[in-house]
Amino acid sequence: MAKTFNVTGACNPARHYMVDLKSRLEEIKKMVDVGDYFSINRARQYGKTTTLRALAKYLEDDYVVLSLDFQKMSTADFSTESDFVKGLSREVYRVIRRIPAIPDETAREIRRMAGVESTEGPDRAFILGDLFFCFSDWCEFSDKPIVLIIDEVDTASNNQVFLDFLAQLRAYYLDRDTTPTFQSVILAGLYDIRNLKRKIRPDSEHKQNSPWNIAAEFDVGMSFTKDDIAGMLRQYESDYHTGMAIESLAGQIFDYTSGYPYLVSRLCKLMDEKIADSSLFKDKTDVWTKKGLTEAVKFLLNESNALFQSLTGKVRDYPVLRTTLYELLFTGKQVQYNELNEYIEMAAMFGFVKNANGSAVISNRIFETVLYNWFILEEFMDSKRT
Repeated sequence: MAKTFNVTGACNPARHYMVDLKSRLEEIKKMVDVGDYFSINRARQYGKTTTLRALAKYLEDDYVVLSLDFQKMSTADFSTESDFVKGLSREVYRVIRRIPAIPDETAREIRRMAGVESTEGPDRAFILGDLFFCFSDWCEFSDKPIVLIIDEVDTASNNQVFLDFLAQLRAYYLDRDTTPTFQSVILAGLYDIRNLKRKIRPDSEHKQNSPWNIAAEFDVGMSFTKDDIAGMLRQYESDYHTGMAIESLAGQIFDYTSGYPYLVSRLCKLMDEKIADSSLFKDKTDVWTKKGLTEAVKFLLNESNALFQSLTGKVRDYPVLRTTLYELLFTGKQVQYNELNEYIEMAAMFGFVKNANGSAVISNRIFETVLYNWFILEEFMDSKRT
């Protein structure tokens, strides 16, 4: 089966052209080895799930990896504490069936809480303490240390249940010297555990005092470098022999995207599948050039993809974010990059801005053009309404 450039879902090296993740995985493993609790938070379509899947496989020789995805739990699973325990236990049970040497008692308890094996009736209520006692027991008797990975952790629909779950994770982690618990906890999503409170309505002081303060700093670079892009192009070139100037083209792609993973892969996919089929280019040799890339950029800027919809949706949802981006795009003012400023922090979290020598700038040329065009159109439409 021929490989493709992938822009939907996780990448698989057997099916997709992708960058070599080994150096990133080595850095993350160092954090796991010392027992860090951390979150991998990046903007949408930034390769988080691909990295987590590769990490789970990379760690499996030294650790038992319990890798969960909150997207596989329904809204109903977050409605009450008992429902959450049952739903999460169901997901844990789905994973542990593929893990060898799970203690019998642990597997039995997980099945019981998941409702897979129970003589207590469907109305039996469970609490988080039941689940975490089971986790602790498993950690104590496991042959290898256990690493907990949770993807899409910020999709939880019931705020209080979710925060109670995080509080239990925090409590066990802080007490790890005396109570057996996970070697490392890795939470992944758009929101950092320390700024999840932005997503959660501040309707009680309890929510503000929840566990935002123990996550280790995660500074592993997840943007693609020019060398990363060149490596991906070499894989393609070995299959199609286009004669492309790999290093030069990789640099040009980086200049447009600043290494934003989705944008890199989307441009390559457009060149491979859309531009190559147009009447403008006679063959792939003609496509994989500066001219072909320029045409792919034009195509990208004129499409309405999920990433661009998400970006403009965030601008609509957060008026202060809109003001910040407008200032950067239209006034020419230099804005200091300081994540202590909540507006800059929010813009960086959503992937709109980056730090350029201490100044906040739009993350890449593609976003700059998309946002500029969007603001101009919005102002035009507003003028027509008045």
